[in-house]
Amino acid sequence: MDTRHWLELLPLPADVPAYLALARAIRGLAMDGRVGAGARLPSERTLAAALGVSRTTVTRAYGELVASGWARARQGSGTTIALPSGERAPSLPLIPGLRTDAIDLSAAAGLAPAGTEAIIRSSLDWLPATLNSAGYEPFGAPHLRRRIADWYSARGLVTDPGQVVVTAGAMTAVSVAMHALLNPGDRIVVDSPTYPGAIGAIEVVRARAVSVPLVAGWDLAGWGEALRRSKARAAYLIPDFHNPTGLLMPQAQREDLAGLLGQHNCVPVVDETLAELNLAGSAMPAPFAALDPRAVSIGSLSKVLWGGIRIGWLRCPPALLDAVRTRAVQLGLGASALDQLVATSYFEDPAPVREEVVRRLDTACDRWLQALAVRLPSWQVARPDGGLALWVELPRRASSELALAAAAHRLVLAPGPRFSADRTHANRLRLPLTLPPEVIEEAVERLAATWDDVLRGVPAVGRGESLAL
Repeated sequence: MDTRHWLELLPLPADVPAYLALARAIRGLAMDGRVGAGARLPSERTLAAALGVSRTTVTRAYGELVASGWARARQGSGTTIALPSGERAPSLPLIPGLRTDAIDLSAAAGLAPAGTEAIIRSSLDWLPATLNSAGYEPFGAPHLRRRIADWYSARGLVTDPGQVVVTAGAMTAVSVAMHALLNPGDRIVVDSPTYPGAIGAIEVVRARAVSVPLVAGWDLAGWGEALRRSKARAAYLIPDFHNPTGLLMPQAQREDLAGLLGQHNCVPVVDETLAELNLAGSAMPAPFAALDPRAVSIGSLSKVLWGGIRIGWLRCPPALLDAVRTRAVQLGLGASALDQLVATSYFEDPAPVREEVVRRLDTACDRWLQALAVRLPSWQVARPDGGLALWVELPRRASSELALAAAAHRLVLAPGPRFSADRTHANRLRLPLTLPPEVIEEAVERLAATWDDVLRGVPAVGRGESLAL
């Protein structure tokens, strides 16, 4: 590895001994995924010269890493990065509920709203007719595709039911889109941060993500440069209450970005799974595909209804419909017939459930902001326009370290680098608004205790399971 890479370790914090600060910084690179397990560290002399520290400092730092299980030293082979826990598995998706003894802050998945049971009961009225069929609808049942098409039309995007392909959840829809549009080695432009599931789907097709930083809003100049430089075939966007920032892309920026994508012949894959979770009461722009008819739009009921109803979909332009249908059949035989009945029943009158979910998220948002202001005032967080999460800025690059230390306090966290294809955002943490309000204060107390461990340098040996989510 080029020695210049290790300059990312600077500046070292001055509030702890230099060797300990260096050990923590190297451990942070490993936790962020920027240095892989088995990677060889520079020689002590080389790293000392590159960083402008004493060789003794590097020797003690390497010793600290070996003692804590984050490195191995072999005579004649140098020092290599190691992981202290066999349970650490950063490639796993952010799945709720894998640790039942912890408060799980890793996945933004809520409990079913009160109206869900009534919707499920109502859907059973259509069950006899469904039982008279084979039960396979690889592109979606006609009754559901009609209602999804009507939903788009009501939002200002006239849609034919034949343009809709129903899938077993939004993640499947994202995967179908990536397989239909990309070949190994192709480029796709994404925000940084973005939805980790999309990053995983891009990796599966062996395409290459080109990241454009997203801070307080979309950087159209950065998008233009990325499109010119990469010659990307596709772009993955979340313009409606972006995950994880909660930002809503203004209409004018949508128009400009649609123009840029068209100019560079880049097909947008537009994730609209959070479009109905409007916490600020903002006026909603028309769907992105109303500006760029080449767009593939993705939707889902898992966020606005319940994750147990595995229904997602793609709205496709006619030119891509055959490719999307082919990939959908190759990746599965369609969504559950029963789940599609529930989805159809939901679309009969979605407003009560949607309003309940939004109220619940809004209440949780207030609780989080109040508790964080009291217990962790050095953490910076803005109220999101909508969506399911808070995107918190930490006062130092320690989110992966925080996630590792959290297991001792029975917390499961999703560190910032999980939300970026280039493994940046080490000073960020996503917190879900889906946590029940009565649990939020306890969660913040545990976060504060974990943060105190990080600041004091308490070793987190053997706590790697928190990074699996």
